[in-house]
Amino acid sequence: MTDFPTTPGTNSGRAGAYGASARNTGDEASGHAGPHPARYDAARALRTLTGVDEELLDKVRYERSKYTALGGVVLGTSVIAAFSMWNFATEALGRVSFAALVPTVIWMLFVLNLDRWLVTPQPNARRRVGPLLTRLLIALLLGAVIAEPLVLRIFQTAIEEHVADERTNAIDELRTDLVRCNPVPSTTQATTPEGCDRTYVLSFGATPGERAEELVALRSDAAVLQKRVDRDTSRLESIDSQVRDECRRLIRMAATGLYQRTSECLRLRDKAEDYRTTHRTSENEKRLLGMNTRISKIEAQLTSSRGVFLKTRAEGIERRLDEERAKQKEIGVLERIRALDDLAGGNPVLFVGVWLVRLLFVLLDVLPVLVKYLSGETAYDRMLTSESNSAVKIHGEEIRLAERRATADFEMAQDAIEQEVRRHRAESEAALREHTAAMNIRVRQAVNALEDEIRRSSTV
Repeated sequence: MTDFPTTPGTNSGRAGAYGASARNTGDEASGHAGPHPARYDAARALRTLTGVDEELLDKVRYERSKYTALGGVVLGTSVIAAFSMWNFATEALGRVSFAALVPTVIWMLFVLNLDRWLVTPQPNARRRVGPLLTRLLIALLLGAVIAEPLVLRIFQTAIEEHVADERTNAIDELRTDLVRCNPVPSTTQATTPEGCDRTYVLSFGATPGERAEELVALRSDAAVLQKRVDRDTSRLESIDSQVRDECRRLIRMAATGLYQRTSECLRLRDKAEDYRTTHRTSENEKRLLGMNTRISKIEAQLTSSRGVFLKTRAEGIERRLDEERAKQKEIGVLERIRALDDLAGGNPVLFVGVWLVRLLFVLLDVLPVLVKYLSGETAYDRMLTSESNSAVKIHGEEIRLAERRATADFEMAQDAIEQEVRRHRAESEAALREHTAAMNIRVRQAVNALEDEIRRSSTV
């Protein structure tokens, strides 16, 4: 079997060269030589945000500024995202709080790492359109999410004024509906006005409806009785007028020579008295007076009851309005978005301005990906592709070498096993031949012994 040589020094030599190059780069950037510690390099930290390999970038140093600027763009995008999340968190909490720092920092780190992944150089990137479109789509969606809180922040004053007006109008409409749906009842069985449900109907302990019905009935009876009394009074006044006219006349009695009233006067007086008796004019007048007195009392009670009802209704309406105002706490994010859409829908200039601001922030958030993929393929990208392809080839050769080594080991093991089998087989055959020879010797000895015994027996 033949042993195949390995080349362990190839990768270790490349790694050593890269390590030496990195050390030299660090020494040059820090301004020190030898083992002196390096100072903080802000440019190198910015390039770290782009995912470049400093060892490979050392070979094309003139491209450092490009990746440093790209790192600054990534950092700026994450800062904008942090400011956007800060506005969103403070609006959701309704106040400025240190608790808003937690989602702000988390969101900033997430956007920073996501943008770093989006702009990290990839080998053979120009040959893959699918990943490029995917990264652009992710950047667009991320930009839209980040842009909305910033747009709300810019138009905050107009949004809050619009929401305040809407809430005031809602309170006024609610007050109007409550008053309309809770009228002063005129009967004991008051009907609910059309369009009023349980939301707008209030409950009352007592209403003036029952007294109102009694007052209506009493006024109706009093009006009928008043007509009767007026008619009887008019008729009685007519009779009394006839009585007065007739009773002014006096006639002289021939027998006595005295003056006395006429028989017609007496008849009219009897007629008037009979009319008063049959038509009960005095009783009806007293009854009418009692009715009017009772009507006055009920009207006074009804006025007081209506005042209590109106006061109770006003208190109930205020409680209902206070409950509605309690629901209108801080302006939420969804309410702000809806208010901004309402404002933009009725104002073309504002509509255009809102979308311009949105597109601006979306463009700023997509900027790292655009800067990376619209700047063209750089020398670093080509070197990275070459390094990647070379690494793939080396790895393939190493795999094949390992496969051949493993195959050789298997062949050696198989040969050893076959040799062992042949040796054991030869030993078995030799042992069998030895056993056969020994048995033949023993048989011949037995035959010879038997022949000798036969000869002795025959001679005797």
